[in-house]
Amino acid sequence: MSHPTAMLLALADGKPASAFTPAALGQTDPFGQVRQVAYLGDDGISAGIVQVSGDFVIEDYPHIEMLVVHSGQVTLQDEQQTLNLSVGDSVVIGRGTALRVQAQVGSLWAFCALNQGAECKPGLTRIDPRAALNPSQGLDAQILISAAPQCRSFNAFSDSTSKLQVGVWDSTPYARRARPHKMHELMHLIEGSVTLQLADGVELKVNTGDTVFVAQGTPCAWESSVYVRKLYVVK
Repeated sequence: MSHPTAMLLALADGKPASAFTPAALGQTDPFGQVRQVAYLGDDGISAGIVQVSGDFVIEDYPHIEMLVVHSGQVTLQDEQQTLNLSVGDSVVIGRGTALRVQAQVGSLWAFCALNQGAECKPGLTRIDPRAALNPSQGLDAQILISAAPQCRSFNAFSDSTSKLQVGVWDSTPYARRARPHKMHELMHLIEGSVTLQLADGVELKVNTGDTVFVAQGTPCAWESSVYVRKLYVVK
């Protein structure tokens, strides 16, 4: 199992941002030959990037995958719809989806996937970065070192078996002390910036357009001086 840590996956300029290991997410992973993994847990959660071009037809997508396009253009077509994804666009591919993928030369997406314990839920769910949000649960006052922020969220996709959720979250500026991260989380910043302070003293700056993954249990503090809006995957 990968060690709990936080890592940038891809930057706003479309460049990879971490040290990756080529790895397939199982024998039936349709992108196993081009998938680059930064985190692979024995609980089935993985995160990394895919750099690919070409035309792929997949009869039965073997896992849940949320992807965010960082360069190029990717077209996904299932039995119900065709989605043309450009830089910054995000979608969830449900397990069991019959899918055609067309990727332009130079296409790259960051991903968070689950290949264990997921329900079969075919289909594509596009994540609207400007979805209307509702007030969400506040932070524990004991870990705050600033005024309490105002936070909102919207779950666009959920998996009832694994409890994985994908959606949009925003917050006014705040700072909190380090604590072990409660869940696995992929974050793609739609707006704003945040500094994640890790246990080894490293400060990880995440800017608008960047995608970062924080593994469950990673000691991590948060500091933002501006409004932040992000896409998330949590489990």
